[in-house]
Amino acid sequence: MWFASSRPPIPERIMDLFSVTLIVATFLCALVAGFLFAFAVVAMPGLARLEDAAFIRAFQHIDGVIQQNQPLFMLVWVGSVVSLIAAAALGIGGLTGAGRVFLLAAALVYLFGVQLPTLAVNVPLNNRLQRLDTEAADAAALREARRSFESRWNRWNVFRTVFSSLTALLLIVLLFTL
Repeated sequence: MWFASSRPPIPERIMDLFSVTLIVATFLCALVAGFLFAFAVVAMPGLARLEDAAFIRAFQHIDGVIQQNQPLFMLVWVGSVVSLIAAAALGIGGLTGAGRVFLLAAALVYLFGVQLPTLAVNVPLNNRLQRLDTEAADAAALREARRSFESRWNRWNVFRTVFSSLTALLLIVLLFTL
C-alpha cells in the first residue's frame, strides 16, 4: 500500500479499534456536514423570507432546541469531535504517508474550520439573538438585531459547511485506502 510503514505493525487489537473509531468519526462528521449544509441551503433561505420579528423568533426556537442539549444533536456534534480526536490518536502511530496526512488534515480541518468558528462566531451570535425579547423590541431594534446577525451567521455557516464537507471527504478517502 502507498502508506505502508517500515515500522513494526501496530497490534491488531489497536488497529481494529482505530478502524471502528474512524468509521464512527466519518459517519458523525458527515452528519454534521449534512446538518450545516441543510441550514445553508434550506433552513436559512426559508427563514430569510420572514419579516424581522418572525425570523428572530423562529431562529430562537430552532437554536433553543440545540441549547437545551437535544440528546441526538449533542451525540452527533460532540461525538464527532471525540471520535475524530480518538481516531487521530489511535491512527497516528499506525499510518504513514498519505494516510497519516489525510487523518491529520481531517482532524485539523474539522477542529479549526468547523468547531472553532462555531464556538468563536456562531454560538455567540446565537446567544445574543436568544437574549432579544421580540415582544418588547420595536421595529428598528428588530431590524438592527437581524442585520447584525443574519449575514455574518450565514457567511460563517457556509465556511463551516465547506470545511465539514472537506473533513468528511478526507475521512471517506482514508477509509477506502485502508
